[in-house]
This record gives sequence, C-alpha cells and structure tokens, in this order.
Amino acid sequence: MAKSSLARPTKHDHQFKRVAILFAGGPAPAANAVISAAAVSFLRNGVEVVGVKHGYSSLIDYSADKPLVEGSDYVMIDHKLLSRTRSKRGIIIGTARANPGKMVSHPSHLEDPERSAPLKNVYEGLSSIGVDALISIGGDDTLKTANKFKLYQDRLPEGAKKIPVVHLPKTIDNDYSGIDFTFGYFTAVDFLAREVLNLLADAEANRNYFLVESMGRSAGWLAYGVAIAGEASLVISVEDISGKYRTTEEYTDPATGQTHSREVMNLDEVIRRIVLTMTTREREGKEYGVIVIAEGLAELLPFKHLEGVSRDDHGHIKVSDVSLYTLFAKLIEAEYKKQTDKKKQVKPVQLGYEARCTVPHAFDVMLGSQLGVGAYRALVEQKANGVMVSCQGQLQLRYVPFDELVDPETLVTVVRYIEQDSDFHKLTRFLETYVNEEELG
Repeated sequence: MAKSSLARPTKHDHQFKRVAILFAGGPAPAANAVISAAAVSFLRNGVEVVGVKHGYSSLIDYSADKPLVEGSDYVMIDHKLLSRTRSKRGIIIGTARANPGKMVSHPSHLEDPERSAPLKNVYEGLSSIGVDALISIGGDDTLKTANKFKLYQDRLPEGAKKIPVVHLPKTIDNDYSGIDFTFGYFTAVDFLAREVLNLLADAEANRNYFLVESMGRSAGWLAYGVAIAGEASLVISVEDISGKYRTTEEYTDPATGQTHSREVMNLDEVIRRIVLTMTTREREGKEYGVIVIAEGLAELLPFKHLEGVSRDDHGHIKVSDVSLYTLFAKLIEAEYKKQTDKKKQVKPVQLGYEARCTVPHAFDVMLGSQLGVGAYRALVEQKANGVMVSCQGQLQLRYVPFDELVDPETLVTVVRYIEQDSDFHKLTRFLETYVNEEELG
C-alpha cells in the first residue's frame, strides 16, 4: 500500500538520546524558527533536547570544578517552551561570541594541549550532561568552530565517545558559501529598506543627502539589497573597490616598527564618484538622495584611519571604533564644496542592529524551519557528521561537508562575494542614477 501523503515522516533507527542546540554570534530574524523546528523534530521522535544558553560562554570554561548548571548554563527544551516560538523575535536560548577555537589556526594546533584546551572543555562539558550530538547555529566563525570541534574529536583515542556535529548557516549578511540565501536576510533587507525609504522622503523634503552605513562586513549582499528595495541613489561595497578605486599603500606598524604593504580603497576616487552621482542628480532636477555603503569598506580604509582601532576575538576590526559613516559624510561634504563651491548637507546614519531581532517574514520562517528540520534529517536520516545543512531552489535540502567550506590548512571559510558583472551586481547599476565616469578624468 502506498504511503499516505498525510502520514508522519518515516521513522528511522538511531542511537541518539539527547542532542544539544547552540546558537552563536549576532542575532538574525527567524532564529527561533530554526531552533524550534530542530527541537520539535527530535522531541517528536523521542529524543531529549538541550538548549545551550548563550553560545559557548559556559562550555568554554567547563571543568569538573565548574560543572554546567541547568537553568543558568542550559535548559531542557520541551513542547511547552516551544509553543508559538517559530515566528517569535529574538533567540530563546540566547547567543554570545565566545570562541573556543580562537587559538587553533592550523590542524597541528589541535595536537597542542594548551591551544585545544577550550575545545576539550566544550567536548567534556557536553559529555557531562549526556549530549550525543551537537547542532551548531551561527555565522562563518561559528562554522569554523564547529569544524574545529569535529577535528578535535577526530584525534581522540580509538573507542572514545564522539559527538557528531552539524551546522546551520546564519547571517543577515548573506555572504555564506554553500547556500543561496541565509535565514533572516530578506527580513533584514525589508526592515532596513523601509528605513532608507523614510530617509529618502526626509532628504527630498530638505534637499539634502543621507549617507547610510549598512551592516555587511565581508560582502555587499545586505547593502545591495537595502539599496535596491530602498531606492537608494548609489550603493558601494567591498566588491566595487577595484580598478581605479583600489590602490596600494605602505605603512609602518607602530607595534612592531615594521613596514608593510597592503591594498586599500582609493578613498579620494571613491568620494569623487559619490559626488558625481550627486551632481548628476542635480542636473536631473533632484537635489537629494541616499547613498548606501557597506561597513566592510572600513577594512579597506587607508592605515591612517585605522590606527588604534581594536579587534575582536575573530580578528575583525571593531567597526564602531572607525565611524565609517561619519568619515564618509564629512569627506563627501568637503568634496562637493570643492567641486561646486556650494554647501550640501550629508547626514550620516548607521543601520543594522535594528533589523537583527525584528519579526521574521514568512520566507525566512520557512527557510529557517527547513534548516532546523534539516539538522534532524542530517543526523538521523543521513547519519552525517561534519556537514552544513543548506537549502536551494524550493527549499530542497542539501548537506555540504565541512571539507568543502573550510580551508584544510588555514581552517578559515571562504567568503561569498557578489560576483562583479553578475546579474545581481548589474541590477543596482540599472536602477541607480546613471553617471558619466569620464567626468572623473
């Protein structure tokens, strides 16, 4: 007899009694859809679910003298806790940026007891509460940690307990290799685009400009999406810093006294290009507009703008210390005055945090839910370990091995940039004010 189309999913044999779900890094809309769908899939198949609270914060410091405490370090997730959480904003188990793989940047480091100690703590901490598998949810840094956790276990003595790990990709930046779109991206784009539309109306009323810095550290997906949906006049991201907009500089590291060479943004040319958009719009009768830039441009600033800027546990500069949007706004005003001998106000605005915990849209809830279910299916149906759950097309599940996403020597992930001359990249150029770049000389 053919199986009913309304029958419950096929039950598969497995050895799991308790799985853990952990969320790390910045929040993203639909986070709870991922957590809820993953948890309910296991609960409905008789598996207990542990929600590790605030990422690796407690696990990284685990020891026999500092055991994990239910309630403060983890919670037992049940159906009651999951009630009506799929579309709820926030993260029901919290998050943090603690990084147990911080000191491991090469496979050989896993042989060093001191470097691998935080990973050992994570392993022993999960084992201490009877966890049989780990579901990791987070950005590319969290993917790197998941991979290091697997590699650490690959080196355990024969017969030692192994905790399979699967990873679910999360970032509103959408710069993840191995998946078309990450959950929360479209919600964030829509939320921030509405803010840009509000600024556009304000700019028109006052005949001025807003310079909007959008989140998007490594790639321009978020900035481009916001500019397209928000009808911005121009968007610039790291992918656009090429040709005459890119240069090389020599600088001396004050900490070591050594001289280095690095590729940076040709800031003068970039600012001139922005002003060209403004003057072109004026000839069209538009004395206002919104310019969107991606925060990742901060990494490409000349060294003089980055002196004294601190970095986080993952080596990223703290963008808040740079104030990229304020710098750009001042430079644009000065260049506009130089070119036109007129004054034009450019107001700097930073957007991004407002979107991370907004109510998720239906698509992100569906995508997040499928990824959560995919965690169950990867572990139980596929018997997988060391894979990232992905979706393509009409939410078709894929399971991408860590080996295809992480460099085996450096243990870093590959950023997915917007490809120059791709149709998505060209879309913005079609929608923006057309300028004659020959005017720049």
